[in-house]
Amino acid sequence: MGIGGGIFLIALGAVLAFAVQVDPWWIDLQALGVIVMLAGGAIVLVTLWYWQDRRRRASAARSRFPPDGEPPPDP
Repeated sequence: MGIGGGIFLIALGAVLAFAVQVDPWWIDLQALGVIVMLAGGAIVLVTLWYWQDRRRRASAARSRFPPDGEPPPDP
């Protein structure tokens, strides 16, 4: 889903929680909006954590080899 989907869910939840003035008897739109905002925030945080983890692994893999791309000789 990614950051874009998470931001979309945050915006959708904010609209449901703060802007919609309809009060159906079968659902609480304010509570639903808060739940959707929390889900969007969780998606953004998980995506950022995943990207940070991938960057760390990629930089560690690059630092094992010299700049010319050849592996170092065995000792």
